[in-house]
Amino acid sequence: MIIITTLKKVFQFYLEGFQNMRLGKRLWAIIGIKFVIFFIIMKILFFPNFLKENFSTDEERAEHILQSLTTQGDK
Repeated sequence: MIIITTLKKVFQFYLEGFQNMRLGKRLWAIIGIKFVIFFIIMKILFFPNFLKENFSTDEERAEHILQSLTTQGDK
């Protein structure tokens, strides 16, 4: 019960703080937009879908993964 009341107090504290902000709301919006853009760029540039680009069917992808997992320990 103590945890629930503590969480309610913390939530009310932040809710009241954000309701009284003027410039802060804009800053948080800018921060949110930057995070979204950053993660989209990271996903596109650094985490391409290797399996979808190099294998056309699910069976080929599964075979590649199985082969990779089973031969990694042998090296």
